Amino acid sequence: MAKQYWKAGNMLYPLPAALVSVRDQNGKPNLITVAWTGTCCTNPPMLYISVRKERYSHSILLDTKEFVINLTTEDMTFATDFCGVTSGRTVDKFKECRLTPIASRYVNAPSIEESPVNIECRVKEVLSLGSHDMFIAEVLGVTIEDSYLDEQGRFNLDHAKPITYSHGKYYTLGETLGKFGYSIKK
Repeated sequence: MAKQYWKAGNMLYPLPAALVSVRDQNGKPNLITVAWTGTCCTNPPMLYISVRKERYSHSILLDTKEFVINLTTEDMTFATDFCGVTSGRTVDKFKECRLTPIASRYVNAPSIEESPVNIECRVKEVLSLGSHDMFIAEVLGVTIEDSYLDEQGRFNLDHAKPITYSHGKYYTLGETLGKFGYSIKK
């Protein structure tokens, strides 16, 4: 097997293609597409998003210290892309994408009704890393669409048809290959 050496870069893939919602101090909501996101701690539940400093939502995040991560589905692919290539300075992304902002329980930022999972977060720390600032946040609450729950009340990821992002392209997830611990189960 032959391999090539490339310059340093992010080759971690795929990543979630998430829509992050914020609301500024004047009450104006905005959406930003984020793929640089993930879990950082289980207890307390914490995650992060990384946002370029020149993005419109960056200053809102610094000011309000709260946001909602809205997971995306195959049906939301157009909106996910649109919110990543347009600016909330000039466009009402909720309106243009026909997405419905709904009240969140723990933060002032709206959740997206069409999203299967809404994760309400409050920023605990901001790390300046270069091109992006990393917003490390505590998860305050999670809302899950009832139609994605199975008979036992567990979230059924397959029915949600989530999308991911990798090197400029959007993908759906494939088939289930196993579950945690299957390699040692007798």
